[in-house]
Amino acid sequence: MNKKIGISLCILSLLTLTVTGCGKTAKLDDETTAVALDGIKISATEYYNEIKQSNISRLVDMIDHELFDEEYETTEEEDQAVEEQINQLKSSYEDETTFQNVIQQYFGVSTEEELEDMLRLEYKRNEAVIDYIGDNLSDNEIQKYYDENIIGDIKASHILITPEVDNDATDEEKEKAEEKAERQAKKIIKKLNNGEDFAELAKEYSDDSATAEDGGNLGFFNTDDMDENFMAAVKKLDIDEYTKEPVKTQYGYHIILKTDQEEKPKLKKVKAEIKETLANNKLDNDSTLHYQTLMDIREENNMKWNDDKLEKQYKELMDQLLQAASTNTTTN
Repeated sequence: MNKKIGISLCILSLLTLTVTGCGKTAKLDDETTAVALDGIKISATEYYNEIKQSNISRLVDMIDHELFDEEYETTEEEDQAVEEQINQLKSSYEDETTFQNVIQQYFGVSTEEELEDMLRLEYKRNEAVIDYIGDNLSDNEIQKYYDENIIGDIKASHILITPEVDNDATDEEKEKAEEKAERQAKKIIKKLNNGEDFAELAKEYSDDSATAEDGGNLGFFNTDDMDENFMAAVKKLDIDEYTKEPVKTQYGYHIILKTDQEEKPKLKKVKAEIKETLANNKLDNDSTLHYQTLMDIREENNMKWNDDKLEKQYKELMDQLLQAASTNTTTN
């Protein structure tokens, strides 16, 4: 992240720095009254000292809004993601009252608008984390992934044989259906070995109704478009070669014919995609990395505390989040 923002963590511009024997404390003017009753007044300093006891997470949100709202403009993808999350939450509860109680209890917000603001901030945090990790990858990491994983788009056809099982089938029935489907796939491979036409066999036998009439043609695709086992098998084939053994995926048993492959794209063209993929892989492998990265971003933007108690609370909050993330990984 190139943009550097100097942040002074005072809640309001009225706060001034006071140094005492106990450390730094950001204070308002003691004479400023926050609220008054007959013969009673609560000073702004008293109010500030009270709210900072329990609102460190809100202060962190304010920091991150300043860091990310301008850097990451709202997009259609963000709008859609936030809308889907809210709709999913709403659909889980019978009525509006229950929904309101849940978001207050579990998310600490009182209205749907506040929930939306929270989700939008989290979306931008995720974008920032991905970018930061990606920007700090080594050239060797990027090159290695490019060499081992990036391929040109592949074109292939397939014949799919799906095991015939009911939803309430027993394990024994499922196993027999699997064996029957595999035997059928092997018989088709024998027909191919004997010179029969792949497209005609696909029309006759394939259970993939979307492609069968077109001879099993899947068009062009790449790694993320297909099942892992399917891709592993098709990458090994030469053009016009078919798999000599059925390839098992979650959909059934495939016979795959590779018909074409485009040239591998240049590194420059796919570098951004590689960085995003590697960043996501790192996040998947380390549940604490999300929070640690956010801490790093704040530090690199010259975060400075003018209140020792707030700094202590911030560190405690981050420790709690890191511990919770670590524990969640251990228990899953």
